[in-house]
Amino acid sequence: MVMNLNPEIIPLLSKWNYPSRQIDTDNLSTGLSRHKGLRIQQRWVFAIMGFMALFNAYTMRVCLSITITEMVIPINETQSSNGDTYAWDESTQGIILSSFYWGYVITHLPGGLLSEKFGGKWSLGLGILSTALFTLLTPLAVKFGDSTALIIVRILMGLGEGFTFPALNTMLSQWTPPEERSKIGSMVFAGAQLGTVFTSTISGLILHSTSWPVVFYVFGTIGVIWFIMWTLLCYNNPSEHPFISEYELKFLHDRMSQHTHKKPPPVPWRHLFTSAPVWALIAAQIGHDWGFFTMVTDLPKYMSSVLEFSIKDNGYLTSLPYLCMWICSIVSSWFADWIITVGYISRTNVRKIGTTIASVGPALFIVGASYVGSDKFLVVTMFTIGMTLMGTFYPGMKVNALDLSPNYSGSLMAIVNGIGALTGIITPIIVGELAPESTNSQWRLVFWIVLCVFFVTNIIFVTWASGEVQYWNDPEFVNDDREKRKNDKMREAQGDITLP
Repeated sequence: MVMNLNPEIIPLLSKWNYPSRQIDTDNLSTGLSRHKGLRIQQRWVFAIMGFMALFNAYTMRVCLSITITEMVIPINETQSSNGDTYAWDESTQGIILSSFYWGYVITHLPGGLLSEKFGGKWSLGLGILSTALFTLLTPLAVKFGDSTALIIVRILMGLGEGFTFPALNTMLSQWTPPEERSKIGSMVFAGAQLGTVFTSTISGLILHSTSWPVVFYVFGTIGVIWFIMWTLLCYNNPSEHPFISEYELKFLHDRMSQHTHKKPPPVPWRHLFTSAPVWALIAAQIGHDWGFFTMVTDLPKYMSSVLEFSIKDNGYLTSLPYLCMWICSIVSSWFADWIITVGYISRTNVRKIGTTIASVGPALFIVGASYVGSDKFLVVTMFTIGMTLMGTFYPGMKVNALDLSPNYSGSLMAIVNGIGALTGIITPIIVGELAPESTNSQWRLVFWIVLCVFFVTNIIFVTWASGEVQYWNDPEFVNDDREKRKNDKMREAQGDITLP
């Protein structure tokens, strides 16, 4: 029996505000009628696959951080015992670990613009696929080109992954109603923590039982499998999805149509770059990335060189802080949405409180870990508590771009995350220069720098951040402003006025 589409949905779709291709309402009517009984909520399917996107992105990004401890000749040895290790000093290792971010920062803005224009599905999918393919090629590149080839491959991986956050943010703006923004956004972004957990644990086990190239083969293959599933299950927005229920389609339209529009004008760059909440968000992203990248990239080296854990224990213990961080991000995001929905605390203040906890807590515990001496248990405990508290970044500043501008969330995330990602270039080099012998006293200086960056960036965010949609998100304002400036330039050319 074929059910007819609710007539109320057709006029809604004709005014559908999501940026997508022209909607074929006849085909959509047939598709929705056929699948009206299907109760799977497609926004949660997207959330799971988006989570897995970041999960895979971080497994391929981070696996080198722990694998490099087995790829290089230890500091206290003078020559390699086999042909699979290399004489890379700490400075060279710092350059290798930072090289991913050289490519990563380049493709953020193109990724945001392409995602807003054509949708995020293929920008994200092909970016992850290219990263997976270069991950699979890593052992071959190192074998024939040593550190130079590895640096080139890592740059190319970064180019692919630079599309990830802008594309995901664009799709989140299409699939996430405001009252579910913290929990769905945090669930997706939490893929970074669990990807790090999985990588650290599995890499340690693989390295304990076999050779380091297997690490890259495993994670590269998983990335290819994800790409196949992504192309089959996910779509740019609800209006394109052939299996979404009529109820969910109408629900998302009703909840999101006010601030998400079908074809918004070009990005109002002048207003975006003069917006105080945007610069507050950029500052918070720099603080988050400085601390997070320092730990993700260099914590395995600290565990190995300073605490002298075995490679197997290194994998387990390195993953523990990120597992706890993931749990904290999920719990705090549900709590944040509940507080906002019932009206106890404003969305702006929820973002500020989450960001403050995630800045001050980790800063104090990470520095404290360097002062507890040789008590390995206490050091790991302090690192774990610090990284756990970092989980409140996700219902804090991580979803804030969606608050400020649903229409331009891809471009905004590209700017914010792209600038923040520059710290991924800086922090490994700083560690290589400040901790050449990897002693605890040298690492202590690195952690003090992390504390200072956390505190300064958090003060900026708390002072100027906002959780409300900004005026320049409104297409009518953007078009009126553009027309006014055009008319003013014409009048100036005619000598009627002088523009400042």
